[in-house]
Amino acid sequence: MTITEVSKKFDLSQDTLRYYERIGLIPRVNRNKSGIRDYTEEDCKWIEFIKCMRNAGLQIEALIEYVGLFQQGDATIEARKELLIEQRKQLIARMEDMQKTLEHLNYKIAVYEQVVVEKEKELKRPD
Repeated sequence: MTITEVSKKFDLSQDTLRYYERIGLIPRVNRNKSGIRDYTEEDCKWIEFIKCMRNAGLQIEALIEYVGLFQQGDATIEARKELLIEQRKQLIARMEDMQKTLEHLNYKIAVYEQVVVEKEKELKRPD
């Protein structure tokens, strides 16, 4: 696949794809005879994984560490697992914070809605 096709498929800019390759988040992408990037299915799996992790809020640095460990082979399986467990803990903490924020917003909205209802009652005139 060309960079244009991959960009559209994953809704990522071509600059982002180049950046991910440059910093090692995805392996070096093969190029065709014309020098144009030719993404493989394996490259796309890495992009899908990175996009998923970034959407969940994982830091680039943690992902670079993970990819580096992966490239070192099976000797790093436990280290990779521990890194993912730590990232999961951080994600859960962020989700809990977001849940508290959502509850606070819902409360504030309910207060405003109640004020509006009271104001509307005041505006009604008896027949």
